[in-house]
Amino acid sequence: MGRCELSSKELSRAEVMGQVKAGNLRLREAGELLELSYRQAKRIWARYRKGGAKALQHGNRGRHSNRAYGEGFRRAVLEQVRSRYEDFGPTLAAEHLASEEGIEVHAETLRRWMREAGLWRRARRRQPYRQRRERKAHFGELVQLDGSFHDWLEERGGRGCLMHMVDDATSTVSCHFSREETIWAAVGVLRLWIERYGVPRALYTDWKNVYVRAATEAEQCAGQVPVTQFGRMCQKLGIRIIAASSPQAKGRVERVHGTHQDRLGEETTAGQDRWLRRGQSLSGGALHRRAQPGLCTAGGVGS
Repeated sequence: MGRCELSSKELSRAEVMGQVKAGNLRLREAGELLELSYRQAKRIWARYRKGGAKALQHGNRGRHSNRAYGEGFRRAVLEQVRSRYEDFGPTLAAEHLASEEGIEVHAETLRRWMREAGLWRRARRRQPYRQRRERKAHFGELVQLDGSFHDWLEERGGRGCLMHMVDDATSTVSCHFSREETIWAAVGVLRLWIERYGVPRALYTDWKNVYVRAATEAEQCAGQVPVTQFGRMCQKLGIRIIAASSPQAKGRVERVHGTHQDRLGEETTAGQDRWLRRGQSLSGGALHRRAQPGLCTAGGVGS
């Protein structure tokens, strides 16, 4: 037969009716607790007095549905699946049973039957495994670079891009505003970093064509490595560009994006009048802002 245990709703009713039987509750109070009318509470109380908690169980509990397939039909279908469609999934097997055998059975019903008979196992969809990358040992060994688009002036100015550089070892941050994530925006924030901290050994970026690009047919034939204009500038400085394979891989700079979108928006709005007086509005041109201690610096400079 089917399952015969009480549902949570039925257990709750049995518990309240038990309080009524013990004299701790009046029937009207029990109805209010169960969110039932007084007449409904009286009917439930009458069933409880007659048969206890089990009498509160739904009358159809444990019975087969009148629309259920017969056991003989179920065995015949599974026999066909074993003999001809053992390697098929439930949906495909149901389609072939209908078109080739003239046997109509719902795919979800067949899925349940096949699972119970051991003919099919649910394929679990696992998230791709990503191994956590350890921080680099030294400051400047690897610096993550990315741009964050946001309404930084909170509807008081145009949408802009905040270019971030985050040291992988210490989480030290430097940033400045730009209108777009362009080559010159990347050069601008890199120049600020070099002026303050020196030349990094490597930059960790995404696959935007600002930083890396696909090789042309001529470059592929010649075996040449494709380089962007920004890449050539970095080569002159001895900086290696490493393209991340996923946003999770450059999680430090992604987290800084979220932090600054939450906190920096109100500060930029509060200071907009000062920037406007200097002719540095976001809508009128690039807005540069160096990292300030306690605002954009997440850690100290390591060795």
